[in-house]
Amino acid sequence: MSRRLRRRHENELANQPMEIKNILPLMDVIFALLTFFVMSSLFLNRTEGLPVSLPQAQSGTLQKTPARATISINDKAEVFLNKQKIGLTEVSNRVKDLLEPNQDLVVVLNADRLVPHGDVVQIMDQLRQIPRVKMAIATKSS
Repeated sequence: MSRRLRRRHENELANQPMEIKNILPLMDVIFALLTFFVMSSLFLNRTEGLPVSLPQAQSGTLQKTPARATISINDKAEVFLNKQKIGLTEVSNRVKDLLEPNQDLVVVLNADRLVPHGDVVQIMDQLRQIPRVKMAIATKSS
């Protein structure tokens, strides 16, 4: 009896027209999701500090150690520590406040190329006098 039912079922399936699924709405959804992820990934770039016009350097390399603090000097010679405006003479004290016990601090210096050289050297001198502070100067590749 089961063989008869099986054959009958197979015959019924053979006589039915094949159903074609419409996948266009599914493709629309997939492309919409793909577009969303591509567009959102464009806005995920991580910028530290303020946007300044960096000088070029041929020998500059990307630092592997993540920066813990960023000092930016814009073209008006205004100094910012982690995007907060500070005075030129406050750099040393404010960076010391960021130091954690038994941990080194990496400070990235973003100076606009129009900033007077003396201001950059003064900040570098203040940073060198602080123990456990390492300094890096940001440039853009040529």
